Amino acid sequence: MARPSTLPRAPSRFRYLRGMTTVAPPGVGALLRAWRDRRRISQLELALRADSSARHISFIETGRSRPSQEMVLRLADHLDVPVRERNALLIAAGYAPHYPERSVDDPSMSALREGMERLLTGYEPYPALVLDGTYEVLAANRGIQALLEGVADHLLTPPVNAMRITLHPDGLAPRIRNLREWRGHLLDQMDRQLALMRSAPLRELYDEVAGYPLPESGGRESATGGGHAPFALPMMIEHGGRVLSFISTIATFNTPMDVTVSELAIETFLPADPETAAALKGITPP
Repeated sequence: MARPSTLPRAPSRFRYLRGMTTVAPPGVGALLRAWRDRRRISQLELALRADSSARHISFIETGRSRPSQEMVLRLADHLDVPVRERNALLIAAGYAPHYPERSVDDPSMSALREGMERLLTGYEPYPALVLDGTYEVLAANRGIQALLEGVADHLLTPPVNAMRITLHPDGLAPRIRNLREWRGHLLDQMDRQLALMRSAPLRELYDEVAGYPLPESGGRESATGGGHAPFALPMMIEHGGRVLSFISTIATFNTPMDVTVSELAIETFLPADPETAAALKGITPP
């Protein structure tokens, strides 16, 4: 997929832990119980959903019974376990991962890349970008490029992260007129994600961006202070001596069969008023 030069794709990252005491990983029963507790579902309710019995669910969770591969996947489906974690459940149960994890650049992903590129290009001059599960930018259109004036180079050095660009004091934050509202929205969004899935990298990112200082002045304007209530919370950002207002929407893939695809998100920014729509036609590079 073609990518703007300032927003290259982040390379793969691997972390190696040395000199640490080895701890046996939890079994599939403990993991399933943790997901059931997270979803606040009783053993009986899960059994009814999965066409099983509360006794069998109890035996699986306590390790007295080893679930079949089909049962692991069925329980994971009814517990709405993320695709990546479904593979972890299968491995804990002694089975091979069911879902592949291929790079977006893999030849088998050509149709996906082409489709997303057409979507990004077709959305111009409005901003749009593709994100992975930790908000790293995989691709962006020219509408996004138009908004990056003044963003520090270190934030545009791979891996480029949308949350850092937005909330860092060297990023867009000083130009976001309703920063406190928009920052609260983004942190709430990440918090909801963390409540639904286990992700150490996402937790680290949340802790990092939540600790960024707010500007001493500015960023206090309310999106509802203009005399009328918007239909959704906009991001109000200064650009070229005017204020542009955007409504953010996020699209994900239904029924993904690949770990990478399950974590992709396409974020688009819809002009919240006619003035912003008109302005974008003049500032988006050809």
